[in-house]
Amino acid sequence: MTAELVRGQNHPLDRARVEIRVTAGSPVVAGATLGDEQGRLAGAESVAHPGAPRRPGIEVPRQAAAEHRIAVDLDALSGDVHRVSVLLALPRGTGALSTFGSAAAPAVTVTGLDGTGIARYTVTGLGAESAVVAVELYRRQGVWKVRAVGQGYADGLTAMLHDQGLPQAAELGAEIEEAISRGQDRAVQAPAVAAGRSERAGAGPAAADRPSPAHPPASDGPPSGPGAAPGTGAKAAAAAKPGDVSPAPVGAGPIDYRHPQRRSTPPPAAQAPAAPAPAPATPAGASAPAGTPAPPDGPSQPVAGDAAGWSMEERLYNQVWGMFEDLARSVAAYRSASGFAESRLEQELDQALSDPRNRLGTAADAARATARDKHAALVAQARAALDRDLAQLAAESAVVEPALPPAFARWDNPVWQGYQAPLERPMALRLGDLHLPEVLDLRIPMLVRLPLERGLWIDSGPDAYAGSAGPDPDRDIARRELGSALTDGPPDEAGLRRLAIETAVAIAARMLAIHPAGDFAVQVIDPGGTAAPALAPLVESGALPAAPVSGAQGVAAVLEALTRRVDLVQMAVRHRAGDALPPDLDTAEQLLIVHDFPHGFDDRALTQLRYLADEGPAVGVHLLMVADRAQSREYGPVLDPLWRSLLRITPVPDAHLADPWVGHAWTYEPLLAPKGSQVVRQVLGRVAAARRAS
Repeated sequence: MTAELVRGQNHPLDRARVEIRVTAGSPVVAGATLGDEQGRLAGAESVAHPGAPRRPGIEVPRQAAAEHRIAVDLDALSGDVHRVSVLLALPRGTGALSTFGSAAAPAVTVTGLDGTGIARYTVTGLGAESAVVAVELYRRQGVWKVRAVGQGYADGLTAMLHDQGLPQAAELGAEIEEAISRGQDRAVQAPAVAAGRSERAGAGPAAADRPSPAHPPASDGPPSGPGAAPGTGAKAAAAAKPGDVSPAPVGAGPIDYRHPQRRSTPPPAAQAPAAPAPAPATPAGASAPAGTPAPPDGPSQPVAGDAAGWSMEERLYNQVWGMFEDLARSVAAYRSASGFAESRLEQELDQALSDPRNRLGTAADAARATARDKHAALVAQARAALDRDLAQLAAESAVVEPALPPAFARWDNPVWQGYQAPLERPMALRLGDLHLPEVLDLRIPMLVRLPLERGLWIDSGPDAYAGSAGPDPDRDIARRELGSALTDGPPDEAGLRRLAIETAVAIAARMLAIHPAGDFAVQVIDPGGTAAPALAPLVESGALPAAPVSGAQGVAAVLEALTRRVDLVQMAVRHRAGDALPPDLDTAEQLLIVHDFPHGFDDRALTQLRYLADEGPAVGVHLLMVADRAQSREYGPVLDPLWRSLLRITPVPDAHLADPWVGHAWTYEPLLAPKGSQVVRQVLGRVAAARRAS
C-alpha cells in the first residue's frame, strides 16, 4: 500500500533499486542532485539534468514532459552521497506556464521496479515558484528513507542550485536551460484527465509541521515545520504554507480567492441525477442564445465529500482542511479590513484636526462625524462579507459533520452506534475542535495524520486554564459552559487533573477503535495510582490487561519493555530482518500514557522517556503525557527538548494553538463523551470482541 506523505514526513525504503515517477499538469523538467550529509553539492558532476542525464546510480529524462520516470540504484551511489534530491522546473520559451501555481500540483511517487507503490507526495501550495525540490532520498544510520520536501524557488534553477551550495550555480543553470531549449520541440503535453475521475492534484495538505486542523503547532515551543509569514525572493515559497494562494502575476486579472484544492461542484459519485450538458461558451461580445438558462444566483449547496481524493475518507479529509483554510482566510480578511478602517479613522481625524483653528466648532464636529461614518461603513462591509462566508461554512459543516467516519467524528455522532472494527488504519485522527472568536458556533475538526509523527502532551496544570493568547470571548464562553456542565463552576486543580486523564482515555479509546483489531495497544504509567477511576473503561474492556503497577517499579517495568521493543524493531528495520524478531515481542503499535509525571521517575527513567519520545514514533511507539509542566521544572532544562517535541493540548478550551500562516490563535476544544454517555465503554467493548474474534 502506497504511503501518502505530507510535507516534512518521511517513509523508509525497503529496496535499493527504485523508480521515481513524476506527473504534472504541464511539461516539467526533472533532475536530481547528489549531496553529502548536509545536502551540499561537491560540484557540477553532482547534478543529473537533461544535459547530463546519467550519474553513478541515477538516470533522469532528457526532455520536458508531463510524466517522468527517474531510475535510482542506491547501492550504486558513491559512498559520500547521503542525499538524493529530486528537482522539478518549468521550461522556458515554450509558451507554457511560467509558475507552478498556474497548473495542477505535481505529484511524485516512489515505486519499485515492478511498479509497486512505496510513497507518494503531492506538492501542494505552490504559487510563483518555477522550480521546486519535490522529495529527497536520504541515508540515516545506514537506512535509506524518502522525505516529502516541497521547497519552491521563485527565481528558478539557479537559486535552487545555489541554495544547495553549488559554487557555479549560475553557469550550470545556464547549461541546463540550454539543454532544455534544445529539447523543447519534443516536450510532451499533459494527458487529458479521464471523465468522471476525481483530480488527484492537490489532495492532501502538508502535515504535522504546519498549522492546520491536522496538526497546528503549539505556541509553547517552536513548531517542527511551517513558521513565519512568507517572504519574497528565491525562497518565498519555502516559507509559504501549502494551500496558500499566491498573488496572481501582473496582468493575470483579479485574484481568485477560492480554495485551490476544492471544486465548486460535487464529484460525480456525490451528484444525484445527471445534470444536462453545459451550453457552449459564448464568444466575447456576442449575446447568449435564446433559451440559455441564466447562471444560478447565490452559493451552491454544500455536499459532503466535495473535494479531491480517491476515497470518500480522503475527500472528507481534504474538505475539512479546505473549511479550515476558508475560515482562516475569511477571518484574516475581516481582521485586516477592520485594522485598515481603524488606521484610516486615525489618519482622517489627525488630518482634519491638525490645524488648531479647526479643532472647535461645527467644522470639527462634521469632520469627526464623517470619519466615524466612513469607519463604520468599512467595518460593516467587512462584517457582511465575513457573515456571508460564515453562513456558507456553517451550512457546509452541517452536512459534513454527520458524514464523517469514526476516526473524524465526535463522540455524539450516530456513526459510533453502528461501529465495527476497521480492516485498515485511517489516514487521520480527530483530536478535538478548533474555532475563532468571530463565530461562536462553528467548529472545525482538528485532524492529525496517522501514524503520529510527534507525541501529545495534555497539560493538567493551572496554566492550562489560564490561557496564553490574551482575551478570547469565545474561549471564555466555552470554558464556562464546560465548567458548568462538569463541576458546577470553573474546574479547580483537581478537576483539571481529572479532565486531563479523561481526555487521555478518550484519545486512547479512539486510537484503539480506528485501528484494525490487534494492531494497536495501550500501556499506562501511573505511579501514584490516582488515575484508576478514569482508566476503568480500558481495564474493564481488556484494552489494559490489568491496572498499572504503581511506584517506581511499575515505571521501570513499562519503560524497559518499550525501550527494548524500540531497539529490536529498529535493528530489524535497519538490517531488513523482521523475521528475526523474538516471538514474544508485541509488534502492534503502542500508545504509552504517562500520568502523574514526574512522580516515580529517576534519571534512568527520564532518559528512557526522552528516548521513546525521539525514536519511538518511527517504529510505532507513541507518547501521551498527562502532566503539569510547572511541577516538572524541578528537572531544569533537561526536559525542555521533551516538551518542545510534543504537541500541547488542554483538557479545557484554550486559545494556545498558534497559526503562523495567517497569525491566528485558534481555540482548541477537547473531545469528550457527553455527560452520562456510555459510548466510550460500548466502543471499547466492541474493540475487545473484535480482538478476541481475530
